Amino acid sequence: MTREPTVVIGGTGKTGRRVVARLRERGVPTRAASRSGQTPFDWEDPSTWNAALDGAGSVYIVPLDIAPSRTPALVERAVASGVTRLVLLSARGADVPGYFGPAFDGGPHVEGEHAVRASGVAWTILRPGWFAQNFSEGAFRDEVAAGELSLAAGDGAASFVDAEDIAEVAVAALTGPGHDGEVYELSGPRALTVDDCLAEIARVTGHRARYVPLDEAAYRARLTSRGVSEEEASTWADALKPIRTSLEAPVLDGVVRALGRPPRDFAEFARTEAAAGAWRV
Repeated sequence: MTREPTVVIGGTGKTGRRVVARLRERGVPTRAASRSGQTPFDWEDPSTWNAALDGAGSVYIVPLDIAPSRTPALVERAVASGVTRLVLLSARGADVPGYFGPAFDGGPHVEGEHAVRASGVAWTILRPGWFAQNFSEGAFRDEVAAGELSLAAGDGAASFVDAEDIAEVAVAALTGPGHDGEVYELSGPRALTVDDCLAEIARVTGHRARYVPLDEAAYRARLTSRGVSEEEASTWADALKPIRTSLEAPVLDGVVRALGRPPRDFAEFARTEAAAGAWRV
């Protein structure tokens, strides 16, 4: 095991904090780098990058999802500082034109992937679909807890992936052999509609939130009425397209290939999150 520190960019986020926890459990020297982490790091302030990367052997990158991508500049800085392994969190469909809508084509995930591939060091790319954790700690959580979730997802389905699986794959790629040059497409083990997910949550909590499917225009209007900008509302509507059209439904093999086991089911995710009080009002 290397004693050089592993840097987790975005070390306090959904996947980042889970990666940090697992690395530290293994005794790997780890820096949680973020604006609120122990190691200061700000994507918008490159003057914070050198201290975060100094002496590091490997880096897990949770990119800033805006264009133009900051990831190529970070990759260049990391390699110059002596980093020899990069693991990048990308997104399912990043290489598929129109997957999320035209605004995302050739966007920051594609730029980031190109940068790590061309870095000259060992690299692994993770492409997860929609996170199960959106229901428990992300964008959907408050509405689920309040009893009604409104989305522009129609009756489409997605094989929601557990962030715990994403973190475990990232740690495997950061610490073990056999993952160099791999692109892991990550999903859960079965496709579920949004209403199916709410039913799974109800089975373990007794709390059945109602799903209200909205068309895109109504969804954007709902978001803007809550103070969301028109641009951000359109981005959210586009981001939901892969669920709405069931592009996220196919089950992918990345977890099995990386870890040698099937991915965690949404039912197991719901039981774990319910035990932790995720949906308590």
